[in-house]
Amino acid sequence: MAKDHSSANIYIIGAGLAGTMLAREIREKGIFGTVVAFLDDDTRKIGREIDGIPILGPVAQAAKLIRIGSKDEALIAIPSASPETLRTLYTALQTAGFTRIRLLPNIAQIVEGTAHLIQAREIDPQDLLGRAPVAINLKKSLSYLRGKRVLITGAGGSIGSELARQLLSGGAERIYLFGHGENSIYQIDRELRLLQEAGVGEKATVVPVIGELKDREYMRYIIRQLRCDVVFHAAAYKHVPLMEANPVAVIENNVFGTANLLEACLESGVKRFVLISTDKAVDPVSTYGASKRISELLVREYAEKAAGSGAAYMFVRFGNVLGSRGSILPLFVDQVRKGGPVTVTDPDMVRYFMTIPEACSLVLKAGGVGTNGETYLLDMGEPVRILDVAEQLVRFMGYEPHQDIPITFIGRRPGERLDEPLWSRTERPVPTEFTKILRLEDRGETAPPDLGELLRSLEPICFRREGADASFRNRELLQAVLAASLPSFGNKE
Repeated sequence: MAKDHSSANIYIIGAGLAGTMLAREIREKGIFGTVVAFLDDDTRKIGREIDGIPILGPVAQAAKLIRIGSKDEALIAIPSASPETLRTLYTALQTAGFTRIRLLPNIAQIVEGTAHLIQAREIDPQDLLGRAPVAINLKKSLSYLRGKRVLITGAGGSIGSELARQLLSGGAERIYLFGHGENSIYQIDRELRLLQEAGVGEKATVVPVIGELKDREYMRYIIRQLRCDVVFHAAAYKHVPLMEANPVAVIENNVFGTANLLEACLESGVKRFVLISTDKAVDPVSTYGASKRISELLVREYAEKAAGSGAAYMFVRFGNVLGSRGSILPLFVDQVRKGGPVTVTDPDMVRYFMTIPEACSLVLKAGGVGTNGETYLLDMGEPVRILDVAEQLVRFMGYEPHQDIPITFIGRRPGERLDEPLWSRTERPVPTEFTKILRLEDRGETAPPDLGELLRSLEPICFRREGADASFRNRELLQAVLAASLPSFGNKE
């Protein structure tokens, strides 16, 4: 049975371009309720009308005077709002009695004036805990993808799916959603089609592709068949403690999967290849970090093979993203909903954080401006204490940390360290002409491991080979091989 929205009063926070577009769309469709007022803090707008809808304000005072019904909602339409502003608005709206608060996410296509109601979503902790994201003209950044065939591996994951959403504004001919999980690929495929139907982005053919990176011959076949121009490689097993318990699986998937993909891309003439890397690849101490460091080195090796062909193979490294699957925010939210305790590894643990949309916008931009063989680093700002994030989240959910909701310290788990540097002793970050995108210079102080020899040593551990039964799935041998090639891994605590 269809949900009745007819009696819902909608209050749009922000009487700017985005808010005006939403009000007109709601009026035209006539099924979501009625916009009865704009709320704004701009004294130049307060008291005026837009299409017959009054502008009230300031927000906090006006919200208190509204008689709010059970179906009424507030819709924050200020795409340029900082997390601080959103926190203030959210608190004011909650205090006034609004139980349903949605917002337009802070992404470039909305800044450029293409706001649609379908993009509005429930407010999320990451909206309030992040930093003010850098403004990027997404359409301009993605101009290099116009008319191209773009493949995203791991398209059902947090990073991959956001890359896909933003790619809708790039004018790509085709967007290939590659992954091995049918449910996650189905979900992002369906979401993109709904966004397109609602007028978001430009026309592009969206193609879901189910497959395994670990299957070398399949990867050679599928990349050749799809005739990709650009590949964003976001697929990886990522959960550090889980990968410590399954170390062979992470090397099999992350290292050999990346090698298979790179080989297929070079063979088929892919012009741009961008690996999504991580701060955990810096002087790695975890198996996941080791797998990503080897993947970085593989990209450099294939960049050398691609030299002179006009292709550009590169990787972009960044730290934690707020709200990704398996990250601390969803875990903390679940723990608060249970009544606690919220579990923090160590009171001194710090991490660099960025929102998923901002990271993806910068990755997409770097993919266009980057040159072959270069290493790029996203400027993550200042590191944040995990304990501070936990306390802010508890307050966001309406409780007082350490009083209503206990916070306990559980100690570091396997593969974890107190901080995650963004570059190693042998690297030096250098500014580029592009905001928040740095280039890493290798000082050449340490020779990289012999990749050919390393892969030959790892192969019989990950894949059954005749006469090497003792090596197959041998965790101890795997640890020894990694330690011999990556000094930091061998010296981990």
